Amino acid sequence: MHTAAPVPPSPDWADRTAALLEGVRARGPLVQCITNTVVQNVTANVLLALGASAAMVDVTTEAGAFARVADALLVNTGTPHPEPRAASLEAAHAAHDAGTPWVLDPVAVGSLPVRTALARDLLALRPTVLRGNASEVLALLGGSAGGRGVDSTAGPDDARAAAVAATDGRTVGALAVSGPVDLLVAPGTGVVRVANGTPLLTRITGGGCALGAVVAAFTAVAPEDPGAAAVAATAVHTIAAELAARDAGGPGTFQPLFLDRLATLAPEDVVREARITTEPTAVSA
Repeated sequence: MHTAAPVPPSPDWADRTAALLEGVRARGPLVQCITNTVVQNVTANVLLALGASAAMVDVTTEAGAFARVADALLVNTGTPHPEPRAASLEAAHAAHDAGTPWVLDPVAVGSLPVRTALARDLLALRPTVLRGNASEVLALLGGSAGGRGVDSTAGPDDARAAAVAATDGRTVGALAVSGPVDLLVAPGTGVVRVANGTPLLTRITGGGCALGAVVAAFTAVAPEDPGAAAVAATAVHTIAAELAARDAGGPGTFQPLFLDRLATLAPEDVVREARITTEPTAVSA
């Protein structure tokens, strides 16, 4: 069990997140999304609200070629039909070869054999960022049998040791574990926690899957520092959600307010609202 003493929020992380948000808006990165059919519209709208662009290029022959020219790639295993499975591997191979930053979101990996085998093949191509809930991350890294479908039965701290071990320079560039307090791990970044967010993100379609696309957009502007990209993306996504929730009557009004907040989130909002802390990577018993 991790027993590190709490530390105050880091103004350095808040400032860096604000700067990376401005970088995303200035560049407007094009993110290729091979994602599940349930969330394609939500994912595209979230990227557009952020200031990025989405391209759902998920057929073979096109997927690899597009990954070589896109600014970033997202591969989400939520609905692994045969052609998107093949396109995912084609795109990930191309991204790996071309140096395109890419994010793996291993949705519902663990007890379901098709997506689990696919995610393990994809993991071998060393994603820039691996992002998922604790059960998904643990299942993919060999630490559990997975959660209950897309719902996690483990918390981020359960995945902490596996996340630290996986960011060894050979498995992934950075690892983002979602939960009530998100856990981010990368070499040079250490263990970072983002405490922003709202339970309403779990009551709309694509609240987590869209975050994978946001992480991909941030890796496009900080490909050399995937840990910072993952932290900044998570903070921006969850701060916008938290601000939207203050005015929402429920999930129905929350979703459009969330898009509005993403679109209007200012650097000073990030600096004011961010609750980001760091701690040593050592794991204590």
